[in-house]
Amino acid sequence: QVQLVESGGGLVQAGGSLRLSCTASGSTFSTYTMGWFRQAPGKEREFVARISQRGSSTYYRDFVKGRFTISRDNAKNTVYLQMNSLKPEDTAVYFCAAKDPGGTMYSSWGQGTQVTVSS
Repeated sequence: QVQLVESGGGLVQAGGSLRLSCTASGSTFSTYTMGWFRQAPGKEREFVARISQRGSSTYYRDFVKGRFTISRDNAKNTVYLQMNSLKPEDTAVYFCAAKDPGGTMYSSWGQGTQVTVSS
């Protein structure tokens, strides 16, 4: 497993932008598919986006497509989530997660960072 620490959350007005970062410990970061998830109050955690080990492939849920961009810098052991055109419904705790090489589930999780979008 890998230890993950998110940062970059905060309060922003609707239409604004934030960039979340997630930094991993260890030297095997480039072997993990990385994902971002979010959990709004009273709702279940939901998948937002993922990026392949080398960053060549990304996937987004429809509700963030065109507004959010996931990227990674393997030299810095960091994955990012650039969030533009934020909406109040994007308010949630955002988590990054790592999927073990060859695995089917995300096995390592960060502690989460709060994103609040005011209307």
